[in-house]
Amino acid sequence: MDLFLELAPLAGVLIVTGCIAGILAGLLGVGGGIIVVPVLFTMLGLIDIDESVRMHVAVGTSLASIVITSVISARAHHRRGAVDTDLLKRWGVWILLGSIAGTLIAGAVDGPVLSMVFALVALAVALYMATTSADFRIRESLPTGIGGKISGFVIGGLSAMMGIGGGTLCVPYFNAFGFPVHRAVGTAAAIGLVIALPATIGFVATGWGIPALPQASVGHVNLLGLILIAPFTSLTAPLGVRLAHRVSAKTLKLLFALFLFATSARMLAALFLA
Repeated sequence: MDLFLELAPLAGVLIVTGCIAGILAGLLGVGGGIIVVPVLFTMLGLIDIDESVRMHVAVGTSLASIVITSVISARAHHRRGAVDTDLLKRWGVWILLGSIAGTLIAGAVDGPVLSMVFALVALAVALYMATTSADFRIRESLPTGIGGKISGFVIGGLSAMMGIGGGTLCVPYFNAFGFPVHRAVGTAAAIGLVIALPATIGFVATGWGIPALPQASVGHVNLLGLILIAPFTSLTAPLGVRLAHRVSAKTLKLLFALFLFATSARMLAALFLA
């Protein structure tokens, strides 16, 4: 009974996180960490989880859930021929190395530093979405050689530090270089697994034994969050989808940009005005 009373507030927060994330994911056409991390970070604050671990737990739990969803998504896209295996072979090692580097950096820095990384990258993505059209191109082919290796490393590192999968950074990046959108989404799903699996292991290791963690945590991964967030996200996502069909694609893109702007502004304000 005592354990139930201890876990009940956390379970409630995680269920609400899943519901909010599901509605936003369905409405805005995105999923994964870019929605879960800021929502979970905010909700953990409501039950007074220590600020020193709050962002790490949000990121680690998000990455663990991405391992599961990216396997399912990547298999489905692969069956449809939408995963570019040649690109994965060229970039995979560099994305993996970037993910490991990002995880090590995340484990060595304070929570506010992780919040700043998330806020600044979210702001950059928001600016990109708000100021570019669907047919925006830098050129019609992806960088090769050292340019491709650096790109993979940076995407892997930032994604691991932010707790996001492949889609948030890879899809707009691929599109900007003329990559077909369906192959961009499918390949990004597979990249999400390459990012999330080593990063999850790293967040478990770097958080092991820290006393300020919430109940039911293994390192910086909250097992209760892993169990509860995904089902409730799935339950409420259709509501967001129904809302999305009432507005245009241009409006949805703007709404997502505004969500990222608001998330970034809130995190930066908390860091500099606290």
